[in-house]
Amino acid sequence: MAEPVLEIRDLHVDYGFDDDPTHVLRGVDLTLHRGEVLGIAGESGCGKSTLAYAATRLLPPPGLITGGEVFLTDREGRRRDILSLGDAELRSARWRDVAIVFQGAMNSLNPVFRVGRQIADAIMAHRPGVRRAEAWEQAADLLETVGISADRVRDYPHQLSGGMRQRVMIAMALALEPQVLFMDEPTTALDVVMQRQILEQISELRDRLGFSVVFITHDVSLLVEIADRIAVMYAGEIVEEAVAGDVYRRPRHPYSQGLLGSFPPLHGPRRELTGIPGTPPDLSALPPGCPYAARCPHAMDVCREVRPALTPTAAGEPARSVACHLHTEDVRLPESLAV
Repeated sequence: MAEPVLEIRDLHVDYGFDDDPTHVLRGVDLTLHRGEVLGIAGESGCGKSTLAYAATRLLPPPGLITGGEVFLTDREGRRRDILSLGDAELRSARWRDVAIVFQGAMNSLNPVFRVGRQIADAIMAHRPGVRRAEAWEQAADLLETVGISADRVRDYPHQLSGGMRQRVMIAMALALEPQVLFMDEPTTALDVVMQRQILEQISELRDRLGFSVVFITHDVSLLVEIADRIAVMYAGEIVEEAVAGDVYRRPRHPYSQGLLGSFPPLHGPRRELTGIPGTPPDLSALPPGCPYAARCPHAMDVCREVRPALTPTAAGEPARSVACHLHTEDVRLPESLAV
């Protein structure tokens, strides 16, 4: 496996500055390797976007990073903690080493500036020696890179479709050839045809430019199309991490199985959707034990008392970790979760 380019270690995030904050991320550990696409899946409110914004230090108030480290290995081979960088170092690292594509392209683009100017401004801000005319030429080339005609460089955001606006955001994020690209549900508001085009575009650009991607979505079946590995989040924690195909074909955590049963398959025969009963837990008042126990059809007494750690399964599967008591040595697995 390639060397790590981004390492998130024991990351904790709270919302609120009072004496009783809400713990929305609790000890998250993730590693992204060079050239890899790491998918992060989970329901709304599980902490996916918070993880992306915390790792890039874009977390707005009242969000507060209370612990952890985010190591980025830059082009010179230096391993630095993003959370400890000064303002000047952080400004230099953003867009050059790590960039982000936000979920709402229309809200992320300035409606009163042409899209070409917004890309050109980002280039000139990080490369002072580049002239404005040259930056506009680069902006036009970037639009063509993501499948938009160069003559649209002088259009305003409202003159573009939703899919084209999302492509503009991808072009802007790639303007300085970053090593790591966070994509926060970039296809959520798009139709299935445009989703497919965006996914193919990302895969093609990744293969050509060699950057690494953290792709965030609630749709596990979508991640199977693009991701190398998948990390499933629930209640601010990683509950399963494995190779994408293994998560899709052989989910080990009951929550992963529930997510897969909530979306129609992209290929193969039709099947009945099952969904997940109940609602996600209140992060400000989590119960003891496993946070998924109240919704889990396989919950045991130990699940309601002891919080499971994210560890390799008892079956010794390579490159897979699960936070579930069902996968300890002394438990007889249900058939649906058996190896």
